[in-house]
Amino acid sequence: MNPTHQNFNTTEGIEEINSTNDQQNPLPRAVLRPNTHYLLDGQWYFAPDKEDRGLHEAWYLGHRYEYTAHWPGSVEAHMAAAKGQQQGPVWQDKVIVWYEREFERPRRNTSSPSMFQITFGACGYETRVWLNGRLLSTINGEEVHYGEHTSFSYEINEEHLLPVNYLTVRIESSMDAEIPRGKQESHVYKRGGIWYQTYTGAVRSVWLETVERNRLRSRVGVISVIEDSLVRFGLTTRIKDPGWYTLRLKIYERDSKQPEPLAVSDFPLRLQAGQKNQFVVVNMPDAELWSPENPHLYRLIAQLTDPNGFTSEIEAHFGLRKFEARGRHLYLNNEEIYIDGILYQPGTATYEEMRRHMYAMKELGCNLVRVHIAGVDPRIYNLADEIGLLLWVEVPSPHSSTPKSRENHRAELLRMLTLIETNPSIVIWSLYNEDWGAQDIATNPQTRQYIMDAFHYMKIRYPQFLVVDNDGWQHISYEGKLKSDILTAHLYTPELDRWQELLDQLTEGQMEGVAAFPLVVGDPYFYRGQAPLIVSEWGGFGFSDYGGPQGSEERTERIRQFKQELRKRAIAGDIYTQATNIEDERNGIIDPQTGELSVPAGLLNSRENK
Repeated sequence: MNPTHQNFNTTEGIEEINSTNDQQNPLPRAVLRPNTHYLLDGQWYFAPDKEDRGLHEAWYLGHRYEYTAHWPGSVEAHMAAAKGQQQGPVWQDKVIVWYEREFERPRRNTSSPSMFQITFGACGYETRVWLNGRLLSTINGEEVHYGEHTSFSYEINEEHLLPVNYLTVRIESSMDAEIPRGKQESHVYKRGGIWYQTYTGAVRSVWLETVERNRLRSRVGVISVIEDSLVRFGLTTRIKDPGWYTLRLKIYERDSKQPEPLAVSDFPLRLQAGQKNQFVVVNMPDAELWSPENPHLYRLIAQLTDPNGFTSEIEAHFGLRKFEARGRHLYLNNEEIYIDGILYQPGTATYEEMRRHMYAMKELGCNLVRVHIAGVDPRIYNLADEIGLLLWVEVPSPHSSTPKSRENHRAELLRMLTLIETNPSIVIWSLYNEDWGAQDIATNPQTRQYIMDAFHYMKIRYPQFLVVDNDGWQHISYEGKLKSDILTAHLYTPELDRWQELLDQLTEGQMEGVAAFPLVVGDPYFYRGQAPLIVSEWGGFGFSDYGGPQGSEERTERIRQFKQELRKRAIAGDIYTQATNIEDERNGIIDPQTGELSVPAGLLNSRENK
């Protein structure tokens, strides 16, 4: 350790927490591990690196930081605070910042073969991490981690731990349009209107925890086959010591106090050093199915026992459900379902604010929330499982269509899929939205081929999800086959007469002149009722560019009228736009801070009001 290092006085912020089977989860993760973790949130030293000098000058070996900042938080807020500003955009091209804090060497149970691991709930877009001046590599072997929406971890060599340790983080982000960024501004789409200020950097918690040398990673895939009462689990082993292992799965009622499991299955595995995915199947006869009306969940405890009898363990909840498209209709657990959905853009909302929003959307009568082109705290997916809300999730899009943007898009898609394939609430994925990052979809065969390849990959690897290629318009047809499970359209008009006209054109199979662009591109496509139609954005009442009713009473009546027209036609669902105000988009019907409704409860529940 560099003896001139200045930051030797910040160890008091570390918080030791024992993770057990308690339902409370203080960390942004969907799968739990019954271990000890130390939360590293709180006050960190902070410094902007405007001239990109930190790497050349080896700040990770010792640097006098000018400012402090609270982790988690955003680069934007931290830089504004350093300048004495309340808020505002503080960078327009590229930003590099450094964070650092100390922590005391944690305690570890020496009776079992365990080690330490540091996990970042989300951070980026480019993140480098040093421990006591040593550059760390992620579990996946990255010296630089790319991505800002999902978690990543570092295994710690215990020989490198000191009585007092310092952790240094360098974060770099830019306005690069090839980066998956959702609706954050870029060099292509500037802030204003539907485009938002950037919100990047240290955006979720970071923690140090104990993990076993030979263990299951904190991820579980779940595919249920309800007709055969089978549940297919996908788990990931990480092994240091090769040999014969036993994988044991125990399934319980999630909220039951019964100590005896409903099912127990053992699987002998011969495992080599390294990481391996393994699928196993458990039979669950007479299992209760998950649905919004009955969000029934089971608890899974997965244990991996090594040749010496030491066991690692993870815990997750899951539900059995089947979601599919047949002809014009959608089916949940083999029963037709109409989607009463709402568009949700969490923006910079805290976890507690997002919780309030989710309950408010349920109160509105929604059975689905479309989480719009953003990554969120994984606990929100778990909450949707618990309260019974279907979720439609989307890959944060790049803003330009290039081979590099498609490479980045695929990497982001795979990162998201790995960590959120557990939740029964997630039923639909969008690859792109309104051509953002795929602007040449109608003219570039390479763009269409990439999207088709991603669609086919997901249909084979993740059959539990429906997949939308490009939501809103310009869906892909290849040899007359739609490369989307759903034909979606974004329709905006404040006028009831025009609304009726658009819906008639849509349901009659008109492909042009309905949405902003043709509904289908590529080879000729003949609708003829062979795919479900969803109006996946409508309303926008209150947004200045769309017009329409401003007051809550007039807006309520217009929503009722528009919903009635939707239900008169052969449409499988609709997504009202939107849940809360965000920056310039002042069209929300839920208070962003309190979660209170500005329209009557149940307004969007056409299933009961039809």
